[in-house]
Amino acid sequence: MSTPPATTSVYQRVLGDEFTSLAPELRTYFSLPEAGTVGRGEGVYEVAGSRKRWLRPVFSYLASRHILFPEFGRDVPFTVTNVPGPGDGLSSGREFIFPGQTRLVEDTMHVVNGRLHDFIGRARALEVRFALRVRDGGLVMVSDASWLHLGPLRLPLPALFSARVVLNEWWDGDEQRVSVHLHNPLLGDIFEYVGRFTYRYE
Repeated sequence: MSTPPATTSVYQRVLGDEFTSLAPELRTYFSLPEAGTVGRGEGVYEVAGSRKRWLRPVFSYLASRHILFPEFGRDVPFTVTNVPGPGDGLSSGREFIFPGQTRLVEDTMHVVNGRLHDFIGRARALEVRFALRVRDGGLVMVSDASWLHLGPLRLPLPALFSARVVLNEWWDGDEQRVSVHLHNPLLGDIFEYVGRFTYRYE
């Protein structure tokens, strides 16, 4: 039996009453798009990628799975498309446009036992659980567990072999800002993207 479409967004369901504390523009962004519409954003990342060149072979493999990518750049144009579904989820595709190369990162978010879980990659094989809170009208998301899906297996990833993800999204003047950082306990900061964008529903 298929999951019926949701009537509220994954963010609304996890944040509950705290959702109303978001800035008005962010409440629109994090709400469920109207039926038959998708959300599209365009902007520029001031920085995007990994500064650790010796990790590029790892990120090259992850790029083939639409999870991360090996490039590092400044003033990187990007687009994002958010589509409701499947079921009660929210699917996203982000294109990072480097000179001569466009990288795609895909994910689908679902609410699992009242928590936000992000299933990342072309096969949605990497699962990351997030804790959410509203701070000064912006949204803060911090990962606290992750799993790897291999066929029927769901394998927890030890902290040493994964990364803590911290996402901040806020409204600044007349534009939306976003900051994402990945931190590994042994390697330090291994990946980031920070920038601004505009957003609309089509």
